Amino acid sequence: MRTLDELLGEGVRGRRVLVRADLNVPFDKSNPGVISDDGRIRAVLPTLRALRDAGAAVIVMSHLGRPKGAPDPKYTLAPVAARTGELLGGPVRFAADTVGDAARAEVAALNPGDVLLLENLRFNPGETSKDDAERGGFADQLAAFADVYVDDAFGAVHRKHASVYDVPARLPHYAGGLVLREVEVLRRVTESPQPPYVVVLGGAKVSDKLAVIESLLPKVDRLVIGGGMCFTFLKAQGYQVGRSLLEEDMVDTCRGLLARGGERILLPTDVVAATEFAADAEHAVVPADQIPADRLGLDIGPASTAAFAEAVSTAKTVFWNGPMGVFELAPFAAGTRGVAEAITKVDGFTVVGGGDSAAAVRTLRIDESGFGHISTGGGASLEYLEGKTLPGLAALEK
Repeated sequence: MRTLDELLGEGVRGRRVLVRADLNVPFDKSNPGVISDDGRIRAVLPTLRALRDAGAAVIVMSHLGRPKGAPDPKYTLAPVAARTGELLGGPVRFAADTVGDAARAEVAALNPGDVLLLENLRFNPGETSKDDAERGGFADQLAAFADVYVDDAFGAVHRKHASVYDVPARLPHYAGGLVLREVEVLRRVTESPQPPYVVVLGGAKVSDKLAVIESLLPKVDRLVIGGGMCFTFLKAQGYQVGRSLLEEDMVDTCRGLLARGGERILLPTDVVAATEFAADAEHAVVPADQIPADRLGLDIGPASTAAFAEAVSTAKTVFWNGPMGVFELAPFAAGTRGVAEAITKVDGFTVVGGGDSAAAVRTLRIDESGFGHISTGGGASLEYLEGKTLPGLAALEK
């Protein structure tokens, strides 16, 4: 892949550079329009700043949420443009559409050093259409705005979308610093992890992580499993899990993984079981094999947290993806906090695999400097670990 540094070396003053960023940030549910975690904006700032300061006219594009191919005020990127400007320390202009009259007018008015953010790419059905590779489609219209394309949206490289896969086929294309760093880190934990290698997986469903488990199980010294997915494994051990999250059709698969992994797979021995999925629900710590029939597990218990922390403390390489419990609700955040804090103390290379794990780090105010790398791409990170070809990376390599 050609790099951003190579592009800057060639010179960008007066050139229009189209940057695919991942600005799919979460918003405060109680305060619409207020960004609750600006980590993804901060992650792309070095690329935007370098291009702006080198005299490029920078056109930024991103998706936000899952609108249905048409404008939806709930998913506008206008607040993201404002926050990006605050973090950049300079104005970020905003186009009220993607390739329409407003966008064309804004692009035409750009001067060297200007930064423009287009409206949500997914407001246009061409972004996700499988037919957009045809000439004259959405990708052509986006490419017409610029002289050069830079992809710094690692969180989207697993999508075969117009802005990720088709646009770079139409312009000279380069990988941004964030994409290059992500690939370097993930290659390190998949191809040459220093042992002992511990992988910590959480989140809701075994089915979402099955391919990762299958890929990593032969490589790890310990596989630590918490979150909602642990209850399917506990069921595979013959335990009753009450009303906890359970994928019944994955029980046999988990039983097979436990047989293959043996003592290398570490499961919770206690859980925090509640009467309801609510912060004020009655809850108690119970043994993992004694979850009451009328309760559901919402976090790993203190003994499990200590055991998980002990497991990572001996590691030289740690990859963590997925919270240990419902960290958004204070009574069920202790497991995620305990494991995260233990990872920050590891004397080795540690990676937070994006998505909910990265959100947990920021929500729980864990010191981010304690991690070797916090990924911006949850789904993309997992698919890379599975060994899949990621369309966005393949496009940059052509």
